[in-house]
Amino acid sequence: MAGTASERHPSQPHIEPGPVGHPAYTETLPCTPESAPATRRLIRQALGAWALDDLADDACLVAGEMVANACRHTRSPVIRVSVTRLDGTTVEIAVTDRSRVLPARKPAAPDALDGRGLLLVDAVAARWGADPQRWGKRVWAEVRAA
Repeated sequence: MAGTASERHPSQPHIEPGPVGHPAYTETLPCTPESAPATRRLIRQALGAWALDDLADDACLVAGEMVANACRHTRSPVIRVSVTRLDGTTVEIAVTDRSRVLPARKPAAPDALDGRGLLLVDAVAARWGADPQRWGKRVWAEVRAA
C-alpha cells in the first residue's frame, strides 16, 4: 500500500495529524543540532501545502532558533516540532521539550557569538511565548504574512 510509514522516503518527515481544529504538521526529532534541517523541511513542506511559501524564510529562522535553544539549554533527549496553520495568513511554530525551565531573554555582549536567538524570534515573530507543561514546556511563535 503506497504511502505507509514503512514505505515513505527517509527525507520525508513523518506527518502526524494535529488535534481537531487547525491543520498541523508534527515531527518528533532528537534534541541535537542535526535536527535543524529536518525542522526546516517540515516547515517548508507544510507551508507549501498551505500555499504560504512566502512565510518559509521567517518561519524557518524562528524554528531554527527555537531548536537551537532547546539543544543548548535542555537535556531533553527529543523535541517535538509542530507547524500549525492558524488562519489564511498566520502559522504557529512550536518546539516542545522535556525541560521545565522557561526561556528568558538575556542581553548579549556586543562581541558575543551567540545569545541573540530570542531577540531574533522577537523581531521576526508576530508574537511568541512559552507554556509550561507537567512534563516540560512548549515554546511557540506566530509568523504572519505581511
